[in-house]
Amino acid sequence: MRETSLRVKVKLPIATEIQKLDKKSLVSFIYIGPPTNTTMYGTESRIQLNDQYARVSDVPEFIATEREARNEADRNFLTTSLKVHKDTKMGVVTDVKQELRKASAFRINYSTLKGVAKK
Repeated sequence: MRETSLRVKVKLPIATEIQKLDKKSLVSFIYIGPPTNTTMYGTESRIQLNDQYARVSDVPEFIATEREARNEADRNFLTTSLKVHKDTKMGVVTDVKQELRKASAFRINYSTLKGVAKK
């Protein structure tokens, strides 16, 4: 599996009801969060696809490229995992999800940390 150099900060939210993904080779990651270099890129949340920043409109092309990299039998099982910083505004996430729908990428996973429910 390919390693990605993170250019955005991703402090994952905590969840209590979680499941592990079975085949990690069929997972593509989209990172959303504030840039690690805030002096150069500001503090607004950015989208990272592989090793570079991207616009929301780049998501369908990213999904198409990821599908092409898989063998034909596995393409329908590709899952897109969103690794989103816990303080990111939902507007950015919603925009990414809209683009995923346009690309027919309906299997979406949200990466979280395992936590304990507060009473």
